[in-house]
Amino acid sequence: MAKNNYIISLENIDTTYQGDKIPVINNINLKIEYGEFVSIIGSNGAGKTTLLETINGLLTYSKGLGLIFNKEIMENKYEIRKKIGYVIQNFDIDSNAPFLCKDVVMSGKTGKIGSFRFYSKEDWDNIWYSMSLVGMIDFANRPIGKLSGGEFQKILISRALAQKPDLLLLDEPLSNLDFSSRKQIEKLLNRLNKKDHITILMVSHDLSFIPSGCKRIIVMHKGKIISDGNKNEIINSKFIENFFKNEMK
Repeated sequence: MAKNNYIISLENIDTTYQGDKIPVINNINLKIEYGEFVSIIGSNGAGKTTLLETINGLLTYSKGLGLIFNKEIMENKYEIRKKIGYVIQNFDIDSNAPFLCKDVVMSGKTGKIGSFRFYSKEDWDNIWYSMSLVGMIDFANRPIGKLSGGEFQKILISRALAQKPDLLLLDEPLSNLDFSSRKQIEKLLNRLNKKDHITILMVSHDLSFIPSGCKRIIVMHKGKIISDGNKNEIINSKFIENFFKNEMK
């Protein structure tokens, strides 16, 4: 298998849910370089989440070739996930759950250090740092079920960062946040990408709120990539403007 310089390389990928015949994402060709900050835009049902789950090895693609860190996804999914931080869109938790915020964030490290390993001072220092990045250090000992939607979203981002990922996959990370919290997370993501050189792939349905550090937008529709290019060119495109007006009605 030839080496390449892409952190993500998908060629002619189809992903079909078990029991279905029609692929949810179809003929996906996508290459993302190390250090890029890319947003995936599309309406509900466009295939955005399926694409992230395919990249993370949670779904098996039925056709094509997928490489992450230059390794075939399904053959190396457990190794690959150790380098990926993933924030899912719908993470439900019982409001009476006894878990504390710090424990939930620490669970993000189990992919690297194992579930039964003793957590060192360095591990805990990383947890405090990850929580401080999203402004949640004062919530460390609060039950996770008692958080607001925005607070909970920040804890999930902190959990992903605790893994010290090379690749960050974010599924609607700003959806439950107010404007002030959105700006805080935007600033954080820009910093993680520019200063810490973390490659970021962020799913959103909101074309009006794309972090300033994102330079590339991919538009999906009905399981296909219909546009891929420079952020400003995509946002200012009359085709995309009219497309989203029709899609969001």
